Amino acid sequence: LKAPSRDHPALYRDLLRTSRVHWIAEEPPAELVREKMMECHFRFRHQMALVPCVLTLNQDGSVWVTLVKPARAITPGQFAVFYKGDECLGSGKILRMGPSVYTLQQGKNREESPKKEEIDKIEPAT
Repeated sequence: LKAPSRDHPALYRDLLRTSRVHWIAEEPPAELVREKMMECHFRFRHQMALVPCVLTLNQDGSVWVTLVKPARAITPGQFAVFYKGDECLGSGKILRMGPSVYTLQQGKNREESPKKEEIDKIEPAT
């Protein structure tokens, strides 16, 4: 993806799906198994700051990761690493991502544009 600037909204996403997660403790955390969702932190680059997120466990062992705020340049093939406090819980390969902030903004703009019925009601200018 080529964007016009480093901070273009097309580079930011807040949703991704991983492959089956490799858990350090060999099993998913009990809270995640019990609730099917769990708050924790995430990173996909070694020295990036941890980002708060919510994991949603899928039946196949993969997870959906919903970030509290969008992160820049998430790419399929990178690894998502999950933390609870200082403890590394595990990681999974990023397989797919949700829509970019730019795409979501475009959809919102379309929803807010006038409907055909509303346009038809407008009196032509004379």
